[in-house]
Amino acid sequence: MPRIMGLDVGDKTIGVAASDPLGWTAQGIETIQRIGIKKDLQRLEEIIKGYEIEMIVVGLPKNMNGSLGPQSEKVLEFVERLKKRFNLEVALWDERLSTVAAERDLIKADVSRKKRKEVIDKMAAVYILQGYLDGRSK
Repeated sequence: MPRIMGLDVGDKTIGVAASDPLGWTAQGIETIQRIGIKKDLQRLEEIIKGYEIEMIVVGLPKNMNGSLGPQSEKVLEFVERLKKRFNLEVALWDERLSTVAAERDLIKADVSRKKRKEVIDKMAAVYILQGYLDGRSK
């Protein structure tokens, strides 16, 4: 069964999640420390092959009023690079509250600030992908 990858793309890191083989749940895989676009894409390619990914969902950071800001432009440029490099469908998902929700859950789980910083992007990727999976099944 093909899997779907979820990405939370930031300037310094990329949070990565993947669906289970049935496409019901999202699991966090890792947080990639960004060194350069070539290295970023190389690591994503390893994950895509390893997990047999057939589609990518990328969180699009919109402003609260729904408009696109400078970070959105960076994400859209990154999406173009993804499409060129991998012959996969890439979908955008409104990620406005994913990092907020991830942070809230980590605080609820009493995760230390240092540990939260390490896993927040991966968790945000899980929220992005889970939102997409849930939206698709309705």
